[in-house]
Amino acid sequence: MTTRILRVPERELGNFNEDKDQEKLGLWEVSRSQSPSIEILREAADYLKTKDTPVAFPTETVYGLGADATRSAAVRGIYTAKMRPSDNPLIIHISDLEMLRKVLTPDNTTNGTTDNGHDRIPEIYKPLIERFWPGPLTILLPNPTPSKLAPEVTAGLKTFGVRMPKSPLALSLIKLTGAPLAAPSANASTKPSPTTAEHVLDDLNGRIELILDGGPCLVGVESTVVDGLCDPPLILRPGGVSIDELRSCTGWEKVEKGYKDQSEMGKSAPRAPGMKYKHYSPKAKVVLYEATFADAKGGVQPQDIETFIKDHQSQQIAESGCEGPQIGIIRTRHWRPGAGLPCGDFKKREAVKTGVSQDNQETPELDVEEAELYDTTSGASIGKLLDVSIGADTRSIAQGLFSALRELDRRGVDMIFVEGTVDDEDIGAAVMNRLRKAASQIRS
Repeated sequence: MTTRILRVPERELGNFNEDKDQEKLGLWEVSRSQSPSIEILREAADYLKTKDTPVAFPTETVYGLGADATRSAAVRGIYTAKMRPSDNPLIIHISDLEMLRKVLTPDNTTNGTTDNGHDRIPEIYKPLIERFWPGPLTILLPNPTPSKLAPEVTAGLKTFGVRMPKSPLALSLIKLTGAPLAAPSANASTKPSPTTAEHVLDDLNGRIELILDGGPCLVGVESTVVDGLCDPPLILRPGGVSIDELRSCTGWEKVEKGYKDQSEMGKSAPRAPGMKYKHYSPKAKVVLYEATFADAKGGVQPQDIETFIKDHQSQQIAESGCEGPQIGIIRTRHWRPGAGLPCGDFKKREAVKTGVSQDNQETPELDVEEAELYDTTSGASIGKLLDVSIGADTRSIAQGLFSALRELDRRGVDMIFVEGTVDDEDIGAAVMNRLRKAASQIRS
């Protein structure tokens, strides 16, 4: 299977109908122009209607791997391409509220309201829809019986997760397909989530045919997943909407955290995507230093690097010809270049370009610096140190996290030491949730 990347500039792809008699977010209308971007989206939509292989496309959070959520064969194609366990539910993506009501309507009826005339969208979610849609928020809804959704979407659960992405490209693709798209992140299962088309290609080359390239994603971590069907409401996965933002909405003042930061391997079926299994992990081992770990404010702890060097030297003896160690550093707010490790001058500096974002804004570059790594006792050169700073503010950390993990993986590092950030503000909780799932070891 040959994988193609199709560039789709997000210019005049569509908009919500704003007629005075039309509900806000009620109807997304695709541009009637014959622009190259629209033609590419039509090609992709036709592919989704007829093929069982998913299509990768950008959203404002990460790149998604989309398939028609109403066709079992198409949804199974997602699990196959990602090599993802089939008991992990999928989030569906809709273009507008009209499509959502169709999904909420039992398959043997056509009425978007219940028998007593009530809206099928639960009232508890309307303040969130008003404020955060389209955007990085997924809500949990009851799956009607009989359901229009393929059973593989819900993985046996009686609920499904749904969101309305902010990307005009995504909204137009969904609308042209004429069906909700089941779309987890477009990476191989357990690998760091993709925030560029190139990341998708790295993982899924030869496993899918189409990647729609809309530029780098702006948020950088997946959507927040919430359950308003219980009392009090719960956050099932942290993401692009913070707990404080949720608590400012009517009915959500007492929302609580309902997730664990470590993967829940071997436990009961997950209630939402991202709650089970080891996620977001690169090939290299990851040691995470929590922001609350006072002893590590200056960088990597000596005992950690000494243990790693000793283990690597033992491996060198066991495997003749094994090269010297390569260590990666991901810095955020406090660590200086090199994170306190004994190293030479940073002689090589390379800016890894991430391109232009979906709203045509330049995105931050990752500066990768390289230096010789020295033995802590003899001072002799024993390997390489690769250093990446992803910024000090939470938004830039979120945008750069997955790219940094992937870049260090691409360069073949053996160990990555990561400086954590505070998780009680903005999307810091989402960043730290992903890092804790990626980490082989956590220092706190």
